[in-house]
Amino acid sequence: MSDSGRRGFLGTAAAALAGVAIAPGIRLIEIAGARAPEEAASAKVRWGMLIDTAKCATGCADCVTACNRENGLHDTGRPRTDAQWIRKIDLKDLRTGRQHSAPVMCQHCAEPPCVDVCPTGASFKRADGIVLVDKHTCIGCRYCVMACPYKARSFVHENLTDQRPAVPRGKGTVEGCTLCVHKIDRGDGTTACAEACKAAGHEAILFGDLNDPQSAVSQRLREIPSIQLRSDLRLNTGVRYSGI
Repeated sequence: MSDSGRRGFLGTAAAALAGVAIAPGIRLIEIAGARAPEEAASAKVRWGMLIDTAKCATGCADCVTACNRENGLHDTGRPRTDAQWIRKIDLKDLRTGRQHSAPVMCQHCAEPPCVDVCPTGASFKRADGIVLVDKHTCIGCRYCVMACPYKARSFVHENLTDQRPAVPRGKGTVEGCTLCVHKIDRGDGTTACAEACKAAGHEAILFGDLNDPQSAVSQRLREIPSIQLRSDLRLNTGVRYSGI
């Protein structure tokens, strides 16, 4: 296919998706028209989090449960096709036998590979560092899924019901952790996973503004060693880990 033909195809596909109904009476294009997410973003802020694996309890999945509840994700009994925005993994150092448990989600990279490979611009990074997918222009090609080194994106295989108006989703599109962008934009200042972890008494997830030297997360990052997953890729992730 020629370049002009490809552009024409992508434009047609994106326009068709713009009117897709995601729930009775709700269309993605209408939600987008009500409020563009980037309007609330500022380059003065960079949202991110520090995950302390020393405090993350093995076997605890409160962060996963909270994420699913907040974003309207459901367990259909088909794990290969269920959306998974955050997952708990167990790590073991084979030399020392030391074990850790940690949640892994979209790392909200400053240089996101998903954005680089997206042919329609559906994958994008806000000024405040949150990486999102525009459902209106996503054509479901899944290039971003293949490009993500963290396996942090899911493809919606089936029609969806009982959705949350603040978190529009759609069959045939890609999705992943949004750092609870709807909560951030309304001023909550935290994410569902961080809230649940704190409520459970672990406080392993610390969320805040990485650009603010006085924020709790920035202060903690100065106090303890931390790493970025796959730091060799130089993606400058917004999620950092300590204890591993």
